Amino acid sequence: MSTSTRIRGNNGEGSVNPFRRAWSTLSESAMASPARFAILIFTILILITTLLLTLPIARAGSGTGGTPLADALFTAVSAICVTGLTTVDMATHWSPFGNIVIILAMQVGGIGVLTMASILGLVVARRIGLRAKLIAASDTNAARVHGGPVSESQAVRLGEIGGLLFTVAASAIVIELAITALIVPRLLIEGFDPWTAIWQGFYLALSAFTNTGFVPFAPGMERFAADPWMLSVLSIAVFLGAIGFPVIFALGRWLRTRARLTLHARITLWTTLILIAFGGLVIAVLEWTNPATLGAQDGPVRPMTAVFTSIMSRSGGLSTVDIGEMNGSTLLVLDMLMFVGGGSASTAGGIKVTTLAVLFFAAVAEARGVDDMEAFGRRIPTDVLRLAVSIVLWGATIVATASVLVLHITKAPLDYVLFDVISAFATCGLSTGLTSNELPDAAKYVLAATMWAGRVGTVTLAAALAASQRRQLFRRAEERPIVG
Repeated sequence: MSTSTRIRGNNGEGSVNPFRRAWSTLSESAMASPARFAILIFTILILITTLLLTLPIARAGSGTGGTPLADALFTAVSAICVTGLTTVDMATHWSPFGNIVIILAMQVGGIGVLTMASILGLVVARRIGLRAKLIAASDTNAARVHGGPVSESQAVRLGEIGGLLFTVAASAIVIELAITALIVPRLLIEGFDPWTAIWQGFYLALSAFTNTGFVPFAPGMERFAADPWMLSVLSIAVFLGAIGFPVIFALGRWLRTRARLTLHARITLWTTLILIAFGGLVIAVLEWTNPATLGAQDGPVRPMTAVFTSIMSRSGGLSTVDIGEMNGSTLLVLDMLMFVGGGSASTAGGIKVTTLAVLFFAAVAEARGVDDMEAFGRRIPTDVLRLAVSIVLWGATIVATASVLVLHITKAPLDYVLFDVISAFATCGLSTGLTSNELPDAAKYVLAATMWAGRVGTVTLAAALAASQRRQLFRRAEERPIVG
């Protein structure tokens, strides 16, 4: 080989090959187990964010030292898992550097680790191969973490993953900038200076779209409790983030070609709207005369607050009233709404609205005495029901275990502990006030682990813990136990 050939090789492919080799290595690791890969990357990002937030430069005020490890870890997990719970005052505790770290953490956590990895791979390699498509597919459809074929009626087919990645990147940027443009003028009217209005407007827009729920100014959202413009804009941002990128992709395709909406998109949209309406109505009825919440507001403001709280309980985490002052009956309703959460492959948490819908369809089929679950003219296979039941059981187990531990550590009332634990698991961010700087460090670690498990996903977590998928070569004799 001539010297000129070696030079050309070093200057040409040599500068690109290391990146491609690194991406290929990550792809092979993800292909071996996308679920374990997601958990590994999530954990690494949390540790890096925690390290950055413990630095003195990340905390506001000179000479105050760094943030304690428990608070830094809790905030890092809450940001990466787009939860919104916090043990420090987000409006005053963090410096500009700390806020930048939190903003980046929210953005990465909202888009999704595997999706972000696929987008970076597309930028580096300038193409998206089969491996990268499968990585992204694992982030858009939880059923793909299992071996075997995946139904062609899924929300996004493998050949459409490239379009989905473009939709994720474009929709995230466009929606966040559009929401920022709608928020900034309102902050200027409120008295914020232009620079503060711009960066805090973007912070709030990002927090709403990613369903995080962090508020960068004091005293929080209470100052906008009677502002229909601000509450409507934030509600739209939370709704778009909560329905999921596959649904946004399906809606975009429907607008362009009038193609039939997928079953997943229809179930997600209808169930979400029904739960919002149901939650708003129940909250209004239960809190209408409570002088500490809706009862202290003017008549026209009360329904707006009830609907806003219903939307935020699905994973948004923003609130214009003191959640801790709500009636116990209302807290229980919010527990149920938070546990359900938002749409699959979205910035929301919970067991997901499609899981609830599948269980409802199964109950209807059983009541009718038919074998098949049906919805919108389509048949739902039984393996989806098994997955839905597993998700609910795993979620309930995580919530129950965390509640027992936090109850034992804090000795706080059950309704407050249960509410904040479900909020952590569903990555919602609403709080009764339990999560504060006075919370014992042990309880902070328990809630951080609950947020991590809730964001990673019960299906992904179960698949990652499973050693392997085995083919069963025989079937045992059938015998029916008595149920019910």
